[in-house]
Amino acid sequence: MRLLLTGTALTLSALTMGGALAQTEDLSGSLTLWSWDIGAAAMASNAEAFEALHPNVDIAVQDLGNAQVHDRLLAACAAGGAGLPDLVSVQNRMAEVFWLQFPDCFTDMVELGYDDALAAEFPDYKRTELEVGDARYAMPWDTGPVVMFYRRDYYGNAGVSPDAIETWADFIEAGQRVMEVNPDVVMTQATINSDVEFFEMIGHENGCTYFSADGNTIVMNSPECAEALNVVRDMYDAGILTAADWGGKIQSAAAGIVATHMFGGWYEGSIRPNVPEEQAGNWGVYRMPAVNEGGPRAANFGGSAFVIPAASENPQLAFEFLRYALGTPEGQVRMLQEQGLVPSLLSALEHPYVQEPSPFWGDQAIWSDILATLPEIMQVRGTPNYGEANTVMTRIQLDYLNGGYDSAEDALAEAALQVSLATGLPVQ
Repeated sequence: MRLLLTGTALTLSALTMGGALAQTEDLSGSLTLWSWDIGAAAMASNAEAFEALHPNVDIAVQDLGNAQVHDRLLAACAAGGAGLPDLVSVQNRMAEVFWLQFPDCFTDMVELGYDDALAAEFPDYKRTELEVGDARYAMPWDTGPVVMFYRRDYYGNAGVSPDAIETWADFIEAGQRVMEVNPDVVMTQATINSDVEFFEMIGHENGCTYFSADGNTIVMNSPECAEALNVVRDMYDAGILTAADWGGKIQSAAAGIVATHMFGGWYEGSIRPNVPEEQAGNWGVYRMPAVNEGGPRAANFGGSAFVIPAASENPQLAFEFLRYALGTPEGQVRMLQEQGLVPSLLSALEHPYVQEPSPFWGDQAIWSDILATLPEIMQVRGTPNYGEANTVMTRIQLDYLNGGYDSAEDALAEAALQVSLATGLPVQ
């Protein structure tokens, strides 16, 4: 196995293989894989283990960076698949762009053995954007079940128990107490100037989507979306939510000036390695609050999958590697343990590592708590028009937070109109 880096250097540590697959000589050949960042490192670790099982296999993992993988895949598909490797990672929410524009660029994995039994090992919401009719163009990789990462000490100072935070109204009230007792600490942060991450996460749990299930109608002006947008505004108006980009949030966590970060479970791998050692034991995890009392408290944010380009010279070998890396608890948990990538595979819930308490997280078995939300996450399609809707909604949300609209309903009506003009799709 060769890990070829074009960006930040990555360090790998080999894990002892589980007994799921016996060492055999039946597979041989070479594979090249494109991915990015910790995902590339995670797949390189699985490639090393797979090569140990199959000594005649060689897998080269190339870390190209997120944007470069996306752009190069689009360009190569437009050129008929020239220059594509055997395996490429794609983000779920952008996946349908590829199926719409270049359906012949990818292998239908059903032809390689991706049957109903294997598909059933993944939650339905992870497969929604990866399948078209009976075709399965991609296999789920990591996922992003949303949780609240919080400072136990800051909450404790204010007498706030996460168990008592059941709704977003509870969260706002708790946030005001936390900030009052802990000077110079903000309750939470969001990228509100260039994204709508909080609106999307809260909207997802509340049944809000940009488009209908068939992708043919704009439904972002729904009551569910209005409720989600109002939650963001209420937090902003209460002063418990401030603006921060990706790097700013990590810096705030490291500096100890934020009490809570809401993100997909993969954010564990961003907090733990980037904060001072003295913060160990002071962090914990709890479920995201509900919009309404008794409402859903599960959502997804982020996550990717793997495709096998039709130009691959070894599609069956590529599939066998994916079936091992993504379709076994050993493969998925190896990536969780080494890089913090949250498994999509439902059977990974039963793996002993998932049940272990984590000293950094106050001896909480956080992976068990995070993965327990997977079956409750509703299906949401990104659709090929996700990018346009996200861009429009980012502008509209910022205007709404700054008083540009009288109501969430007015703001979302304008957003739906702009998306309709850009895409040609009707508004519900």
